[in-house]
Amino acid sequence: MSKNAEELQEVLGSPLITSSNLSSSGYSTSQNDAILSRRVLRKIDWRLMPIMFITYNFNFIDKVILSSAAVFGLRDDTHLVGQQYSWVSSVFYFGYLGWTYPTTILIQKLPVGRYVSINTVIWGFVVACTALCTNYGGLISARFLLGMVESTTTPAFVYVTSMWYTREEIPVRTGTWFAGNSFGGFVASVLAYAIGQVEGSIAPWQWLFIIFGVATGLWGIIMLFTLPDSIESSPFLNEEEKKHVLDKVSQEGTGKTNRMTSIWRSEQAIECLIDPKTWLFFGISICTQIPNSGTQNFGNLVLEGFGFTSLQTTLVGIPSSFISFFTILITGWLSGKFNNLTCYLIVLVVLAPVAGSALIYSTKVSNGVKLFGYYLLATGPGALPLSMSLMSTNYKGVTKKMTVTAILFIAYCAGNIAGPQFFKTSEAPTYSTAFCSIMICYALVIVEALGLRLYLSWMNGKRQQSVENDATTKPNDLEEDTTDWQSCNMLYRL
Repeated sequence: MSKNAEELQEVLGSPLITSSNLSSSGYSTSQNDAILSRRVLRKIDWRLMPIMFITYNFNFIDKVILSSAAVFGLRDDTHLVGQQYSWVSSVFYFGYLGWTYPTTILIQKLPVGRYVSINTVIWGFVVACTALCTNYGGLISARFLLGMVESTTTPAFVYVTSMWYTREEIPVRTGTWFAGNSFGGFVASVLAYAIGQVEGSIAPWQWLFIIFGVATGLWGIIMLFTLPDSIESSPFLNEEEKKHVLDKVSQEGTGKTNRMTSIWRSEQAIECLIDPKTWLFFGISICTQIPNSGTQNFGNLVLEGFGFTSLQTTLVGIPSSFISFFTILITGWLSGKFNNLTCYLIVLVVLAPVAGSALIYSTKVSNGVKLFGYYLLATGPGALPLSMSLMSTNYKGVTKKMTVTAILFIAYCAGNIAGPQFFKTSEAPTYSTAFCSIMICYALVIVEALGLRLYLSWMNGKRQQSVENDATTKPNDLEEDTTDWQSCNMLYRL
């Protein structure tokens, strides 16, 4: 480039299009790449996000309809007494816990699209069969099996998101499909209100399980033909687009996740177990899920205690679904837009539930104020998708990522098993022990999130200092399956 051209470039503040970077179509190579990148990302989003969002709708609905069923006669018809309903709520996560780690291995070894789809068909069948339960033993068995088959969905979606998207793209996509949880709460409430008015030989609570179970199974069949197994096998991308995505996620993502070329590495699993951030993520997960399962399964019973009828509870809970839905979407977008905001966003979304649980715990406020406190709890579910997206972007190495995913969901299950047990039948309808524990758990999340940010900042500082001392790229940064500890030039997102 001539001196005059360089001076002109400096004045304009952007690179000049020259014969060296001009393509035959008249556009610069960088412009062509940008156009291709936008087009491919849009195609991926339109294929994956609706599938994952709708699946997560069903994932949430099929868990929370137990709460609606409880006020529509399930407890009386199945002769539940004492803490038996709490155990029916908890046992789902025993099944979830027992199958979480095996399923993370199968996700890595099997065609992930087909594996998730078949699981969805099976879980729909199990939900529909729950309508046949007539006693405590039947409910316990059905809910345990449902936990097993549903345990595949979330780790599979974390895996799929990290497979298709870069570190910068992951947070908003995780927030998008996870928001299906909250939107599913809205759908469940509206349909439960309608189904709750059905009269006939089949009880309303049985219709809930039949209708949603059949719908889930049919959706699983649709998934079987629409959710791709991998980038290489995706039918909606041409060869140029597939190569572009593979190159992009390899260079800018969190490491390749091609099941055909990846092998299990025990040293990566050990590294995950001794990594301090693993246990900070573990703490955030367990402390957010103790409140989560309790309010999911006892929400309608709590609202009944505020003076609402069984039918009214299904409608009164709708604002909570919307608050949670928009909290997850907005914080996911903010997390993706601003690299180092996620830990602060986790703190922000759990502050309101601390206040809300304190209001419900108090005996000196009216039921109207307690209802306001109940709505404040609705921002709390936003903490888990933020934590998951942060985990996805801060771990490299196939085995290490799958190990931390399993650990995260072990914590998820443990929290959800414990949560319903704090709702003591003897304390109904105030459930004072439960709301005291919810307040403490969310307060601990604040401490854990700030501790995580402090640790990651310290690690970034060490790496920046190391790069300044040695500007060369470390050899193992260039290997295909390296961990974040081995990738010395990688900076963690905060």
